[in-house]
This record gives sequence, C-alpha cells and structure tokens, in this order.
Amino acid sequence: MKTIVNMLSTAAVICSTTLGSLAPAYAASCTNETWSKIKERGKIVVGIKSDAKPWGFIDTDGKLVGMEADMAREVADTIGVDLELVGVQSSNRMQFLEQGKIDLMIATMSDRPDRRAIIGVVLPNYYTSGTNIMAPKALGIKEWGQLKDKPVCGKQGAFYNKVIEERHGARIIAFDNNAEAKQALRDKKCVAWAFDDSSIAADLASGEYNDYEMPLKTEDDNPWALAVPLVERDCIFGRFMSGMQFDWLQSGHLRELEKKWGIQESAFLKTQEERFKDWLAE
Repeated sequence: MKTIVNMLSTAAVICSTTLGSLAPAYAASCTNETWSKIKERGKIVVGIKSDAKPWGFIDTDGKLVGMEADMAREVADTIGVDLELVGVQSSNRMQFLEQGKIDLMIATMSDRPDRRAIIGVVLPNYYTSGTNIMAPKALGIKEWGQLKDKPVCGKQGAFYNKVIEERHGARIIAFDNNAEAKQALRDKKCVAWAFDDSSIAADLASGEYNDYEMPLKTEDDNPWALAVPLVERDCIFGRFMSGMQFDWLQSGHLRELEKKWGIQESAFLKTQEERFKDWLAE
C-alpha cells in the first residue's frame, strides 16, 4: 500500500507541475476552486454509497467502509489531506456533487451520456457491471420475459428501472435503498430484485441468500465512473483523478481490493490491466 501511495504522490506532483505550466488560455478557463478548497482546508470530502456492500456500506461500528472507501482513502493520502466520507444514494449522489456537499464522488455510478452533461466524469472508467436480477430459486425464472407484468424491486435513481419496464414489461417498485429493496424481496412483495450483477454476485457469495440466484443473462454492461465538479473535469482535479485511475488499473491495485473485499474477480479489470501495461516491462 505504501508503495502505491508513494508512486501516486510522485505522479500527483508531476501532474500539478505540468498543469501549472500550461498556456494562459487554459489557466483562464480553470478556477480550480474545489482543488484549492481541498488543499486550503486540508481535507477532501468524498461521497460513497452507504448501501452497496462491499463497495460502500456501513459496518457494525457505524463507519463507512468498502472497496470505494479504500479508493477514497488513497486519494486523500496521495493529495496529503484528511478524508471525510459522506454516505450517498443513487438518487442524490450527483446532486451532492453539484451542490458542493462533496468534492469527489466514487459511488458505483454507471457512466451515461446524460450524467456527463451534469457532473465531471473522469476517464478511464475504473469498473463495470451490467443489469441482472436476484430471485428466489423456487420461482424458476430463466428468461427476462417471465418478468412481464410482475412486480420487481428496484433502487430509486437507477437508469435501468425504466429499461426493464419498457423492454421486459416488468412493474418496478423503487425503494430508497438496497436494504429496503432486498427486504421487500424477502417479504415477497416482488418476484425479483433488479440491480448490478457485480453487487448481486457479492450478495450471493455472502451466504445470506442461499435460497436465491442470479438466473438471467446480464444486460447493458456499463462502465462505472467517478466524478468531480463539472467545471473541474478538465482542470487540475480532473486530471489528477484521471492519473489515479490509470495507475489503479495499470498496477492491478483494484484487483487487489477486489480480493480484500471478497468481490468476484472482474474480467474488466484483467482486460484493463493488460491494456494499460508498460510494453517495455518484463
């Protein structure tokens, strides 16, 4: 971990030096307000999910933890500031960033064109997932078409709620958070819970859902994006976070975090590590 942080610290210095020497026209277009605020107060406020175990969730001690919490910690350590984590939901994560309640958002968000128009999505994407369902094994659901006219539990703010309704004729019942949605599934208020396949896989591996399965073919695989304020996407903060993500992918560090948090190995991360590897390295 210390090696990763030291490498990223060096990269951050290079990034800041390079950005500081850019042409006056570039400087005039970037106020770097959020970046400056982070440095001045000595703290970065990062929004992560509070109900998306194991990426972001509240542990038994009441603390926000998870894979994305670890990523946020490394961002803070690399900048050299303290970290404050704020729990967000799918329904409010973008608003929190727009309103300045958080400086950075790392919250299992799918990268969508409409979202890029509102917040500063920073590339390269750090993860990916697709849409699937968790359903009782006893129901024997094998095709998406079996959801037609059936109640399906969903999460408020998830883009695929509308897709599932329009494409497969399901009736989405949207809840404020995943815990409520999954409890409704247990209470038989719906025949399935629709969510990211990666999160469903983690739940099934936890041993808490032995009577459930993820029976369908995943649809609409979509990369995840972290984001800074829109006006800072192409400025110091955005470029800095782009460098962080590149290093996480190239070094294989996110695969290490997957193992730490018991997440099923992602083919996406293996592909990205190969894509970004140093061709001169042995």
